[in-house]
Amino acid sequence: MATILVVDDELGIRALLSEILSDEGHAVEVAESAAKARILREQCKPDLVLLDIWMPDVDGVTLLKEWSASGQLTMPVIMMSGHGTIDTAVEATKFGAQAFLEKPITMQKLLRAVEQGLTKPAPRAAAPTPPVHLATVTPITAASSYAGMNNVVSPVRSELVGGDAHHHHTSPITYGSMQQAPAMNGHAPSGPSHEQSFELDRPLREARDDFERAYFEFHLAREGGSMTRVAEKTGLERTHLYRKLKQLGVDLGRSKKTAAN
Repeated sequence: MATILVVDDELGIRALLSEILSDEGHAVEVAESAAKARILREQCKPDLVLLDIWMPDVDGVTLLKEWSASGQLTMPVIMMSGHGTIDTAVEATKFGAQAFLEKPITMQKLLRAVEQGLTKPAPRAAAPTPPVHLATVTPITAASSYAGMNNVVSPVRSELVGGDAHHHHTSPITYGSMQQAPAMNGHAPSGPSHEQSFELDRPLREARDDFERAYFEFHLAREGGSMTRVAEKTGLERTHLYRKLKQLGVDLGRSKKTAAN
């Protein structure tokens, strides 16, 4: 049978998939992070990889791109996610993923995807590319919005509602550049503003992450840092919400302090 590498940061998912695949006669290796996955890929040379998208260190799509660019994508890769989108699935497929499984994964879907993955030829290894020099970038957060800002008109909305399409305002849209609301009785209002502007001239993934980060920080502050109420408000399960906040780098402690103030 095949050697399968399961990469997922959730212990329960790793244990469940490992048990199912082992019962089918496969040899299973598990990794809780992209760093461990890199090591096991070299050590056990898996015939197939089940790769989670949202992980704390490096997300699955980035790891997939890394393997593709360095000529290491010599095995079928099946992506997994509990809150993936069509855009994410398309992006993963573009970089060599053979299938996309949405959590919760049923046994039938898992075994069918694994069977199909093992019968398909492995993706052609891309020619190695020169090393990419990565810079460490401090994530942009919505922290500046906690100073309290009102009267902020979204530049995008001003172009879409009641404006002249041929004479709209074209000044740069800068994320985090908010207008300060006047102090009330000598006290500046606290909490993130419900209206914020974002820089749109950049890749969709970056713009989406910044929007989601600001969205969740707003609701955390509004709900007093309560994960239960935010989960109900946003329609996400608590587990998925917590993983999403970790992936976006949202500071839960800061949100609670902001709400208390």
